[in-house]
Amino acid sequence: MGINNGEFIFIKSVKDGIPNRDPLQDSDARRLFPEEDGRISLSDVSIKRDVRDYVISAEPDGGNDKKNYIFVQEKVNEKGKLLGRGSLAESIAKEVGKEKEAKTNMKSVLIDHCFDVRTFGIVYSVKPKFNLTGPVQFGWAHSLHPVDSQYIQGTVVMPSSDIKNDGDEGKTQGTIWTSYIVPFALFAMPGVINAKIAEQTKMSKEDQELLLKALWQGTQHRQARGRGQQQPLLLVHVEYNDPYFRIGYLEDLISMNPGEEVWRNSGKRPSSIKDVSINVEAMLEKINMYKDKIANVRIWVHPSLKIEGNIDQYKQPLW
Repeated sequence: MGINNGEFIFIKSVKDGIPNRDPLQDSDARRLFPEEDGRISLSDVSIKRDVRDYVISAEPDGGNDKKNYIFVQEKVNEKGKLLGRGSLAESIAKEVGKEKEAKTNMKSVLIDHCFDVRTFGIVYSVKPKFNLTGPVQFGWAHSLHPVDSQYIQGTVVMPSSDIKNDGDEGKTQGTIWTSYIVPFALFAMPGVINAKIAEQTKMSKEDQELLLKALWQGTQHRQARGRGQQQPLLLVHVEYNDPYFRIGYLEDLISMNPGEEVWRNSGKRPSSIKDVSINVEAMLEKINMYKDKIANVRIWVHPSLKIEGNIDQYKQPLW
């Protein structure tokens, strides 16, 4: 079944971690805005990783129909060596019994059997090379308020190597680790779905629904000390019946209370979801204004998030 053009906004929180570190800044939080602005950001790559890891876990071995393999992942062979792109693709073709077809048309094999290829597109740099633009495009996720990261230290009990001599006292102690964390941050990420490109990659209605579920449950699934405690809070999906219309910039139609200027001017920072609420009234006004161009609106909201605006007619049960 085909899909409609659409866009969405996804809000999630993180506590005591940084879900997307910047290796050029000593693994501190990514900052696309000037230091004085204070907001931090997450890349689309980080969000896609959450989605892919969820699908790998929820649809092992490609699922019952073997159509939801994940192409972009770290996978090792029987010798513990990381597989390159060509070997990854060949391993998928082998698992679905299409080794012969893959020799002449790997593109078709990967489209038919890989969720992330149909959804996010692919750059296949192995001969014969090809690439596909993904029908789903995420924007950067930015925090809705200024965030201060903290530089912390900890210790590891286990020494880095065995004691070789009785007098080697240095190896009897663990090592010290350092890291940046943010105590709390609330992020908003926009995204769009292009139905025309979806026809080319064969992204289906089922893929769209799996994507939305993966955004929510993948955020809950991917927990690690470095990434912090992630929590999905709000997901809005707007589908259009006019293929050439889009409200656009949904992230500018939601606001947090107290707003970023209040936090910036006070020098304080929100420390919990209890400290803020999300106002969606401007977005609801736009949805009502353009209702003749909209096919469907769905909203998922975590019970801990305070919402300003009546979303009852659009509210969906959580997965």
